[in-house]
Amino acid sequence: MAAEEGYVTDLAPVVILLGAAVVAVPVFRRLGLGSVLGYLAAGLAIGPFGLRLVAEPGAVLHIAELGVVMFLFIIGLEMQPSRLWSLRREIFGLGVAQVCACGAVLTAILWLAGFAPAVAFVAAMGFVLSSTAIAMQVLEEKGEVSTPAGQRIVSILLLEDLAIVPLLALVAILAPGHEAEGSRWVSIGLALLSLAALVAAGRWLLNPMFALLARAGAREVMTAAALLVVLGAALAMELGGLSMAMGAFLAGVLLSESTFRHQLETDIEPFRGILLGLFFMGVGMSLDLGVLRSDGLLILSGVVLLMLAKSAMVFLVACLFGAGTREAVRRAAVLAQGGEFAFVLYAAAGGAGLVDARTGAMLTATVIISMALTPLAVLLAERWPDRAAPSMEGIERAESLHGDALIIGFGRFGQMASQALLARGFTVSTIETDVEMIRAAARFGFQVYYGDGTRLDVLRTSGAGRARAILVCTADRATTDRIVTLAQEEFPQAKLYVRAYDRGHTLDLIKRDVAFEVRETFHGALAMGHAALEGLDVPEEEAAEITDEVRRRDRQRLDIQLCDGLFAGRELMYGNRPVPGPLTPPRRAGQALNPEAEAAMRAAENARAAEDTEKARTGR
Repeated sequence: MAAEEGYVTDLAPVVILLGAAVVAVPVFRRLGLGSVLGYLAAGLAIGPFGLRLVAEPGAVLHIAELGVVMFLFIIGLEMQPSRLWSLRREIFGLGVAQVCACGAVLTAILWLAGFAPAVAFVAAMGFVLSSTAIAMQVLEEKGEVSTPAGQRIVSILLLEDLAIVPLLALVAILAPGHEAEGSRWVSIGLALLSLAALVAAGRWLLNPMFALLARAGAREVMTAAALLVVLGAALAMELGGLSMAMGAFLAGVLLSESTFRHQLETDIEPFRGILLGLFFMGVGMSLDLGVLRSDGLLILSGVVLLMLAKSAMVFLVACLFGAGTREAVRRAAVLAQGGEFAFVLYAAAGGAGLVDARTGAMLTATVIISMALTPLAVLLAERWPDRAAPSMEGIERAESLHGDALIIGFGRFGQMASQALLARGFTVSTIETDVEMIRAAARFGFQVYYGDGTRLDVLRTSGAGRARAILVCTADRATTDRIVTLAQEEFPQAKLYVRAYDRGHTLDLIKRDVAFEVRETFHGALAMGHAALEGLDVPEEEAAEITDEVRRRDRQRLDIQLCDGLFAGRELMYGNRPVPGPLTPPRRAGQALNPEAEAAMRAAENARAAEDTEKARTGR
């Protein structure tokens, strides 16, 4: 009986936590306040400073931090190395600028408020490190993680996660009687060794391991292996003195191009969602109402002042880096709070004797309240009058569609591309995100549905799984690439016909082996050139030959640029149509071309050099 009572006692906190979440989160989402605020409120209600149903928030936080770790792993799975490299300017340019600007201003404010310089710096930098968990949850709920604006926020969060490492080292240096120089070098060496070990394991061990487990056919072992990868990477980074979340993110990046990527994401997702919710509840339980009662006015004043100052600096940096007013306002709202890494930094500062217990409790309360206010700040930002959100009245969302072809994007390009299919009697499903474009299409008898083609769930409900052809007619290159990646991985039965932004985009799409690609202005420009020749009294037959020669040479330049022999032995194609011409790609890299091909190559290279010279001269 005693054992049974102990068992019931052990289960009681779990039941209480789950019950509070089940009650609070739907209510707050129904009120439009978001799930994060619901979790925080639930934690506050059942915690030691509320109804005291759960007495140890620290224990809950310790376990629930794994939710943040798993969240970062899933984000990493979406960030292929090439994609991460393409964000280097945002990570190390925009991210560094924002951290430095916010850090300088907040440090100055706290110093003027009476804090010692070292304490002001640590307190400010803790508030500068925004909450990855809250910001990503907000972006995910709004479906904005994969948008260009969302990717810029992700880049800033990644840089802030990296910043915790040098900041912890600075705390050790600023603390009275900090460790010796030799010990710091040992810590740095251990961190680098952990990082190298994780990269090596991800590159050479993980894929073979998952392939072996997949052949064994044990579904539950695959789930266990996914958890092992996430927690093992987090542990390796923690042992090296780095961030657990950064270790999980790096593991995700290393597996982002694996054939098991979607399986891993499916296995981790349930654990991530539950543990992340527990993390927010743990944060809510940690809010010390006793400190609020004794120093409430000072803490609330600090929250308002620090959030406003940080938001102003985030807005300013965003505008300096070319963001529009609405995007800058929204970014300022999403990143206005302090984050979970502030707890780590303040705990380290307290342990080193840099911050006393009362100051640490006040700083922690300030961060927690700022986290709780973030969903409200985001709601206010969404009402920013810069541009009213378009009304969805009369707009149908993409649900349970099916057709022979799916067209994504119904601008001027998509409209023209759809005509031939409709004329031949094929059933076509069309999705678009521009509400006004959907209404305009309806006035001309076209049924276009609202749907974001960069989201896998939308593609599925739009009929991509049944379509024989998917026409990607979006104008933004990053959006197009995201859709192509999802379609190739999830809907291999459909041929991909893609609108390319420019020559470089065309080369990338050819390497990705889409069924057909075409630059958005290519045919129109050729047609104009052809018409101009005829207008200048060039005979029609000769004008056609010249146009064909221009097309042929353009294709030759593309083939040369693609990569010495990558398409060796394959017939030179324009889309899916063979192009007549003397150029024959070499069968092996380095094999000599015939004289005609060599001449064509020289001509193409000269033309390309002329292109580059013109670009350099005009600055385009």
